Amino acid sequence: MPGANLTRIEAEERAGIVLKPIHYAVALDLTVGAKNFGSTATITFDAKPGSSSFLDLIADEVSEVTLNGVALDPATVYVDSRIELGDLKEHNEVVVKALCRYSNTGEGLHRSVDPSDGNVYLYSQFEVPDARRVYAVFDQPDLKATFDFSVLAASSWIVTSNMPVKSVTATDRTTADGTLGDHAPETTRQWVFETTPTMSSYLTAICAGPYAEWHTAYRNEDGRVVPMAQYCRQSLAAAFAKDVDYLFDITKKGFAFYDKTWGVPYPYAKFDQIYVPEYNAGAMENIGMVTIRDSYVFDSKVTDALAERRVVTVLHELAHMWFGDYVTMKWWNDLWLNESFAEFTSTLATAEATEWHDAWATFCSGEKSWALRQDQLSTTHPIVAPINDLNDTYVNFDGITYAKGASVLKQLAFYVGREKFFKGINAYLNKHAYANATLADLLGELELTSGRDLKAWSAQWLEQSGINTIATDVKVAADGTIETLILHQSAPAEHPVLRAHRLAVGFYDLDQASGKVVRTDRFELDVDGETTLVAEAAGKARPALILVNDDDLTYTKLRFDEASLDFALANLHRFDDALARAVIWLSLWDMTRDGELAAERFIDTTLRLLATETESTTFRYALACMSTAAWHYTAPARRAAVIEHVAAELWTLASAAPAGSDQQFQLATAYLGYGEEGDEAFAANARGLLDGSVKLDGLDIDNNFSWTLVNALSSVNAFGEADIDAQLAKRDTTENREFAYGARAVRATAEAKAWAWDQALNNDELTNAQLEAVSRGFAATPRADLAEPYAERYFETADWIWEHKTFHMAEALLEGLYPSYADPATLVELGNAWLASHESADNALQRIIRGNVESSQRTLDVRDYNAAL
Repeated sequence: MPGANLTRIEAEERAGIVLKPIHYAVALDLTVGAKNFGSTATITFDAKPGSSSFLDLIADEVSEVTLNGVALDPATVYVDSRIELGDLKEHNEVVVKALCRYSNTGEGLHRSVDPSDGNVYLYSQFEVPDARRVYAVFDQPDLKATFDFSVLAASSWIVTSNMPVKSVTATDRTTADGTLGDHAPETTRQWVFETTPTMSSYLTAICAGPYAEWHTAYRNEDGRVVPMAQYCRQSLAAAFAKDVDYLFDITKKGFAFYDKTWGVPYPYAKFDQIYVPEYNAGAMENIGMVTIRDSYVFDSKVTDALAERRVVTVLHELAHMWFGDYVTMKWWNDLWLNESFAEFTSTLATAEATEWHDAWATFCSGEKSWALRQDQLSTTHPIVAPINDLNDTYVNFDGITYAKGASVLKQLAFYVGREKFFKGINAYLNKHAYANATLADLLGELELTSGRDLKAWSAQWLEQSGINTIATDVKVAADGTIETLILHQSAPAEHPVLRAHRLAVGFYDLDQASGKVVRTDRFELDVDGETTLVAEAAGKARPALILVNDDDLTYTKLRFDEASLDFALANLHRFDDALARAVIWLSLWDMTRDGELAAERFIDTTLRLLATETESTTFRYALACMSTAAWHYTAPARRAAVIEHVAAELWTLASAAPAGSDQQFQLATAYLGYGEEGDEAFAANARGLLDGSVKLDGLDIDNNFSWTLVNALSSVNAFGEADIDAQLAKRDTTENREFAYGARAVRATAEAKAWAWDQALNNDELTNAQLEAVSRGFAATPRADLAEPYAERYFETADWIWEHKTFHMAEALLEGLYPSYADPATLVELGNAWLASHESADNALQRIIRGNVESSQRTLDVRDYNAAL
């Protein structure tokens, strides 16, 4: 990574020298072998005469650099991932020919070989600054340009890019050995694409390979017919064909919703979605051609939570076509504008334009819980984060940028009024079309349409870190009516800002006829400062539960009054509304994480909830958080009994759940995470499900669930190397190889951990997905004796990882290999010593380490709280 960084100051200086219009003609040769590809970039741009600047490029070899007709010595001008350009003219042309390298890390141009049929698939991933891994470029978002792409590829491949194909021509070239994996060389074709509109380099894209394809079209609001396509690997085509029509329909609903909501028709020539293997992110909003991880191609049963998440992801990336692509941030400090807006509006579209009507409950349980977790670390940052260089950007794809930002935008829309909010968005999009903009530009338009001064709002919500807590204080008269209801707002000492909230307070009571807890009253009000009186509550009957932030309209932690807390713990499963359940459950979990609610009380409430919960994402996160509470937060003396109790309850619940239901599937999967070596009943259940001797009616033991069982058995040493090899031999696919790596790494032996540690650090042939599987398996075994030998080694190795791996691989290793089951006190001591000796280390590296160490500190504190009860 050293040398590949770019500071904000450098970017600003370059933007002052390199002037528009900028145009790229990029020619890629994908026929030269399995390791490299040829790249020729011809760039025309204006500049201040006599000035100097540089291009970004990461390449194995640069063979030619020609500036304004003068050949430059590549050995002299290509240094430290940059090509120096001196003595620039008013009008300039530079030609760079290079040999670039395919990646197996999901960065740049990723090359994947599908073992099921030997087919080779390529796709690009350029965010944050990885277009430079494919062609020479001014790789920063504000130097927008137009692009002409041409690609030489094997005749059996299709090639896609941001724009429609202009021409495809057969050539007399053939592919070199290895280009097509084990397939024999073949003839080639030249693909030429239409010129792009003005756009940022990180949004350009190229995909190539023998992808399966489906096509349709959408009639845009402006009358244009927009071609649409979906692509995936051939080995997934049969499974994907079952969902293609549904996904086309979801996408068309998104087009219609965004067109209507923003008043700006889809601005590009086509819209493709291509599902690609071994993807680091969920998806990427390349203009006209979104890349999506192909784990969203469902070849086995998945949770409803994941099925809904796929819909949100599709609509999230579609939203980016307007917000992020059509209008793009000037620098990465406004990354949140892209991601928060897409997250907010995709949830809105999911709730209002699809069958997933409880999408805001999903958002609360899933995304918002992510934000709350990260906002309580010392590594938190303002939504508008200070981004000094690219490394700062990498670590800002986090819960603050996505989930907190989206929650705050939901608050803003409620604060100014939905109609006025989207009227402002319309003005913003039209004013800055195909250009770059800043937060100030957005707030300026919203101020004009809403009539509100948003500078104070921005200062509180966007420019300050941390989260507030709103606590309920209620006084009840002798006749059971409320005398006063007061809301107390507080802030952590390190972020002492009290914010203005527009929220609702809901009253909930048990309806005797239905047995459900329902809302009986609701008040909307502004909360500002330390205390706020809810005047409308006076004289009303005291309800069973008072829910501040009803409908989840603001972003805050909640603390219930004592009676409401007791009622919530006993009756959460009876609440009729999915969003109310999600808000209450998240607050109970937050109290548990803060050492204010006994872990075992939280676990018991969660188990009761799981017997009736129907909202899949709340179900999923309840299971995950209960696992954290059981394995990490309970008193050590009670842990074995708690684990045994939870496992038994999960098996009972799974056995009683409706046959074939999402609940049954999630409960059975969760049960398989509670195995311990020597638990013969657990091993018998898992092995019986795998071989068919144990059955849960309706539970399909398909490919992925079979591997879940293999992983569970391996984790308790009831499945050996030969067993794993035999399972993989049944169906050798990209996904199953990843499962097999994870199953080998999760084995509860010192030898397995040593193997996994070595593979993760030293096997450069592992793909990004395989490396992540090994890392997860390494750290997942809940035995301190296997984790503790790696506590010291982890901190000794952190610097080497950062220096020798690309960012995404370094992040995967530093987070995945953290031995969280080691003694938290030891991890905290070692971690604090590392941080004290690394004050000058890269900020992004410090943030990753600090986040891990503070998680261990929380585990230690909460464990001690529960032990003292």
